[in-house]
Amino acid sequence: MIVIGLTGSIGMGKTTTAKLFAEEGVPVLDSDEVVHGLYRAEAVAQIEAAFPGTTVSGVVDREKLGGILRKNPANFRRLEEIVHPLVRKKQETFLSEARKNSRKFALLDIPLLFETGAESRVDKVVVVSCAPEIQRERVLSRPGMTEEKFEMILARQMPDAEKRRRADFIIDSGNGVEAARDQVRDILQKLTAESRRGEMHA
Repeated sequence: MIVIGLTGSIGMGKTTTAKLFAEEGVPVLDSDEVVHGLYRAEAVAQIEAAFPGTTVSGVVDREKLGGILRKNPANFRRLEEIVHPLVRKKQETFLSEARKNSRKFALLDIPLLFETGAESRVDKVVVVSCAPEIQRERVLSRPGMTEEKFEMILARQMPDAEKRRRADFIIDSGNGVEAARDQVRDILQKLTAESRRGEMHA
């Protein structure tokens, strides 16, 4: 089974691209969704202990947590130390399930893939990218997004050019969904051909 790591900076179209892989029959695990689930379950007690007052009725209040993180960026590291091991556990369960079901591919959608060293746990890295002006326009049109928030998020993410340099495949999301879908299909065809060649030489 080929494990694909999908990543891309904020506003690059990663979530839409992950859906395109799912539509091609690839099982997808969205790390952001996993984190949202953890904020309602396993991570709650640890987050409350580390950041008192950030949980309400047994659920992490993301606004309150965000406020604390913005005040002191060093708190991101503490939060990651709690959340990342739990996310990794969910990813391992997801991958072993996909292997059990004899899937050809499985995709981990990981926003901070390079930043957290997760590229060592996948076989191929796909980076979703687009022109910076398209990215900015998409992000600033989101509800509640400000220039300040956008800059803070970008500061935590590896520059797009560096991600592209490290990628096995790049999907340009700037030309609409259908163009991105063609690129997804092309990648899956290439990976299928590659794995067939590998089987022939094994």
